[in-house]
Amino acid sequence: MNFDFNSIIVYIACICFLFIFGKLFIVPIKTILKLVINSILGGFILFLINAIGAAFQFHIGLNIITSIFVGILGIPGAIVIIIIKLLIM
Repeated sequence: MNFDFNSIIVYIACICFLFIFGKLFIVPIKTILKLVINSILGGFILFLINAIGAAFQFHIGLNIITSIFVGILGIPGAIVIIIIKLLIM
């Protein structure tokens, strides 16, 4: 295998470019992943609340507002929605 100096420089430059490019996109991916995890956990909690609350005639509607609220805040958002629902009742 015969490598010349120019090809080694090109390989190093490509590796550096990949690291820089990866760093630029890792922050938005982390934010999106956190939002997805919060949405899944919050939706599961709302499902459990509706399943358990059915025995007590307690229901939280799953609409765009509750979905966004729980998606952004996660479990604390679900708790806030429960408190708001209890205050309105």
